[in-house]
Amino acid sequence: MKKYALVGTGGRSGLFLTAIARDYRQEGRLVAFCDSNQTRMDYANAMIGEFEHQSVPTYKADEFDKMIAETRPDFVIVTSIDRTHHHYIVRAMELGCDVISEKPMTIDEEKCQEIIDAVARTGRSLRVTFNYRYAPHHSKIRELIAANIIGEVYSVHFEWLLNTEHGADYFRRWHRDKRNSGGLLVHKSTHHFDLVNFWLNSEPETVYAQGDLRFYGKANAEECGVTEFYNRSHGSEAAANDPFALHMKDSKQLTSLYLNAEHEDGYYRDKSVFDDGINIEDTLGVIVRYKSKAIMTYSLNAYLPWEGLNVVFNGSRGRIEMKLVEKSYVNGGGKKSDEGALRGCEIKVFPMFDEPYVVPVVQGVGGHGGGDDVMLRDLFGISEPDPLNRAADYQDGALSILTGIAANRSLRTELPVRINDLAVKLPPRK
Repeated sequence: MKKYALVGTGGRSGLFLTAIARDYRQEGRLVAFCDSNQTRMDYANAMIGEFEHQSVPTYKADEFDKMIAETRPDFVIVTSIDRTHHHYIVRAMELGCDVISEKPMTIDEEKCQEIIDAVARTGRSLRVTFNYRYAPHHSKIRELIAANIIGEVYSVHFEWLLNTEHGADYFRRWHRDKRNSGGLLVHKSTHHFDLVNFWLNSEPETVYAQGDLRFYGKANAEECGVTEFYNRSHGSEAAANDPFALHMKDSKQLTSLYLNAEHEDGYYRDKSVFDDGINIEDTLGVIVRYKSKAIMTYSLNAYLPWEGLNVVFNGSRGRIEMKLVEKSYVNGGGKKSDEGALRGCEIKVFPMFDEPYVVPVVQGVGGHGGGDDVMLRDLFGISEPDPLNRAADYQDGALSILTGIAANRSLRTELPVRINDLAVKLPPRK
């Protein structure tokens, strides 16, 4: 039976805790939690207790080595704040553990290279949890392109829409500081850049980006005539009728994870999205050229009326269009099965010299378009052959964030950035 230790018991951890404690208890068990906040670790123990999993010992962040020595896990699951991922990934491998990391794998060039070096030095494995790969509709796109349905793909247009519930949430919490998250081009777009790598079976080569903070933040609100501001929602009369406010007291889970934990670390989960101190962009456009010579135009906006994507592929023999609408959510504020759940999806093929047709695709059920459950079975259950190669390793994790890291540099310099010019050297794939 495999043994798992988990680092970072915030909102993202629940997906993995539930899977191991409830769904895959015959294959593995949790042996330890590590976090900077004892209240959150206690809540994690209460959560797995609901599935009759015994409580596990808890360790503060500076006791990571002690945790590994005392509980001897086979795997460390990293779901901590993005800027700390590299620390736990590298140290876990040095101490003899394999690692499962939430995306993004890390947030900048230096940390990425540290992880690559650690893999080479230790020989340990690292899985990055790209759940969207496993969603039936995204898997279907890979199948269609691999089957040469539209010939060679020359260009891609990918538009991702974040709405005023989910999109706003990145501007309430630690993600609002680029030093923590790498901004949306790393934290959020890692999903999308990985999908394009996966769909095209190619790698990014050159990146150019433009973007700004246009909607959120105090200065933008003032320009729109707002005169009443607040720092955080809890206890604020000004937040009572604000549609952008997060009221943690209305959610048992948010109260347990964050409101009741504030006394330990002073972290406020419900900051105003129209506050000062936000330094990530909410309006972004990126052009990427791939080694296959395909070109992608990419758009990400975090304040739109609906959640989902429009993506098109133009090829030598036709065109594929996909539109999907997802259920909006607030991380840690509801059921995991609602996070990115599919509301509707259509894939349509336009052959160059024939009638267009809709491609039948299974409508995935559950989180991230049905991808969560399939990925969790792949991670914690009995592995099955996968001709689509959806399991993502550290190289996939690196290639997805390198697009975002290059885009961040392009934002600063207003120049195109070649991936090979970044301070990251990936070994050839075996």
